Amino acid sequence: MTTEAIPPAARHHQPWYKVLYLQVLIAIALGILIGYFYPDLGMELKPLGDGFIALIKMMIAPVIFCTVVHGISSMGDLKRVGRVGLKALIYFEAVSTVALAIGLIVGEVLQPGRGFNIDPATIDPKSVATYVTQAKEQGIVAHLLGIIPDSYFGALARGDLLQVLLVSILSGFAIAFLGRAGEPISRAVDQAAKMFFGVIRMIVRLAPLGAFGAMAFTVGAYLTSLLFVLLVLGAIARLSGFSIIRFIGYIKDELLIVLGTSSSETVLPQMIQKMEHLGASRSVVGLVIPTGYSFNLDGTNIYMTLATLFLAQATNTHLTIWQELGILGIAIITSKGASGVTGAGFITLAATLSIVPDIPIQSIAILVGIDKFMSECRALTNLIGNGVACVVISLSEGELDKEKLHETMAHPIELGEALEPGAR
Repeated sequence: MTTEAIPPAARHHQPWYKVLYLQVLIAIALGILIGYFYPDLGMELKPLGDGFIALIKMMIAPVIFCTVVHGISSMGDLKRVGRVGLKALIYFEAVSTVALAIGLIVGEVLQPGRGFNIDPATIDPKSVATYVTQAKEQGIVAHLLGIIPDSYFGALARGDLLQVLLVSILSGFAIAFLGRAGEPISRAVDQAAKMFFGVIRMIVRLAPLGAFGAMAFTVGAYLTSLLFVLLVLGAIARLSGFSIIRFIGYIKDELLIVLGTSSSETVLPQMIQKMEHLGASRSVVGLVIPTGYSFNLDGTNIYMTLATLFLAQATNTHLTIWQELGILGIAIITSKGASGVTGAGFITLAATLSIVPDIPIQSIAILVGIDKFMSECRALTNLIGNGVACVVISLSEGELDKEKLHETMAHPIELGEALEPGAR
């Protein structure tokens, strides 16, 4: 799992057609062209993207389990584990609230739903019945109880991120409490992680095929998320000693895969390795990246408040400032636990609207057709936000290798490509 510095001069330059990010770019371009000129064929190619995501998701639970368990058990000082976890949660909550607020502010300033004059009575509620049902089933109490798996291995089998995190954290603490007797177990978990990462490296070589199929289905962008990344995360990155633009260049391969698949889960293992190589503490990375996938969803938060205001404006539903602040408070709660899987943000939006009776819940049917577009930028923003969080928490713990950070950020693209599967 540990990655070592790779000087740009020492890196073997591959032929352009073997470079992963170029393969993904070509696949995305071909996917867009086929989706535009041959839409029926594009729909038939969707299983390629779904298959790639399924392969990656197959490995997410064991990777998170090994990373978190080894991260906690190898820390030694359990007070430090609690301190890092608390810092991460405080950081996640602060940045997530800023993201929610930005969504509200942009919605008020740009008024994206003004002039639609949509009558909710004319909307077919059947088109969103599935999302509404799932949203109602995910109340706060049900959500909290849902974190507890029906069995230890059940969490790993289903791949529910929060359940896997719970089992992993408990296992990590149990091994740590064993003291020296637990060290062999910790080493065995670390060795297992190396095997799982090896499987991931093989699967990632299929990324162009997955991106091709997914992009043939649809493509999109989101301006507000871009502003959040450049202004908010950019400012946090600058205060932490690095450039957000260079950081984006460093993880460009992962961003392209996310763009093609609309799921940030597809690159979780690669992000763990890249953040370690960037200089973030291995133990911090092991805690922050997995938990961030459930609690640090900046892109989803922006979408939640902006989409809520859009629907209110589109249906001519007047909201007072207190109602908008209420939406902000509700969204802070309902946004927790939505993973990087396509559609999770939409279900969370339905859950938020079900608590805000003023906005007709059937109005979310307006967004069904474009949710895949929104999902891509939600996932991209979430990914960048979690990467920045790793550096910030490592810095606050005094465990950030600044020399390694500056070296990597001096040549972000070259060193990022050097970490591609099969690059060495």
